[in-house]
Amino acid sequence: MKGVRACVCSEPYTARMSRLHNNCNVLCFGARVVGSELAKMIVEEWLKTEFEGGRHQRRVDMIMEIEKQAE
Repeated sequence: MKGVRACVCSEPYTARMSRLHNNCNVLCFGARVVGSELAKMIVEEWLKTEFEGGRHQRRVDMIMEIEKQAE
C-alpha cells in the first residue's frame, strides 16, 4: 500500500530500529507470539522513537519514488 512502511516487531529493539532507521508508520505483531505486557513495551518504544533521518532518509526517499512510479 502506498505510504505504508510496516514492520513486524517481537521485541522493543526492533520497534525502535524500525522507527529510527526506516520511519516505519505501521506497527505489527502477532497476538499469539507477543503477550500483552511485552506488546505494551513494544508500543511504548515505537511511539517514543523518532525518525533519525540523515543517511536513512535516502532509503525512505527511494521507497517513496518507487511508489510514485507505480501510480
